[in-house]
Amino acid sequence: MTATSPARLDTTLGIETPEGVVLTLSPAGPVPRALAWAIDQLLRGAVYVVAATLLLPMQSAGQGLLLLLVFLLEWFYPVLFEVLARGATPGKAALDLAVVELDGRPVGWSSSTVRNFLRTVDFLPFLYFAGLASMLLSRRFQRLGDLAAGTLVIHRGRRSASRPQPLSAEARAPTVALAPDEQHALLALAGRHAQLSGERLAELAAIAPALTGNEVALQRERLLGIARYLAGDHADPASGARRPAPATEPPR
Repeated sequence: MTATSPARLDTTLGIETPEGVVLTLSPAGPVPRALAWAIDQLLRGAVYVVAATLLLPMQSAGQGLLLLLVFLLEWFYPVLFEVLARGATPGKAALDLAVVELDGRPVGWSSSTVRNFLRTVDFLPFLYFAGLASMLLSRRFQRLGDLAAGTLVIHRGRRSASRPQPLSAEARAPTVALAPDEQHALLALAGRHAQLSGERLAELAAIAPALTGNEVALQRERLLGIARYLAGDHADPASGARRPAPATEPPR
């Protein structure tokens, strides 16, 4: 039996640049994205009301202009804002969200067009049911349009670039056998632990009692110690003495 599912350790996406800097992206879930969508709908609705008040008295010509405006707002409003306003419509900006490419680059015209034109598919069969189901099944919270376009909606304020920070916990060998993907998950934790809050580290430690034991006060320290051991750093933080390298090979 494995200690825990590595997919549960975090929902962040780490991208390493050629300079060795790790760019950490935090995908946005359905709730903030729904709130951002609601704000955009209110703004567009306000524009519709003002435009209808001004154009409908113009009879058929006004009706034609109003229909053209509705078409442009429905299909190109999100594309223009995402490409020209750092990946964020007004609704996304209010929630500090942004659309980016999977590698963290700003979203381009083609990707934004694909993800937004496929909103009709995400809407099926009603009220964005297909899009919501896709987000819940995707670790990166991607709706069908995002999957097709290779895009990601992230929390813009949580994006950070950093170099790995040393672990302060005493290295300790795991007490149970770890599968390669579990070792990779813990190595990823070792590389970005400094970016996590103490509460988040405690939450992660609590889901792996086979590794960290049942004493809540010690779970976080033990998890970081195992992560340090797997990272190949076996120095005793108190004495500075080096410990032998682990007998098992590092994950490949």
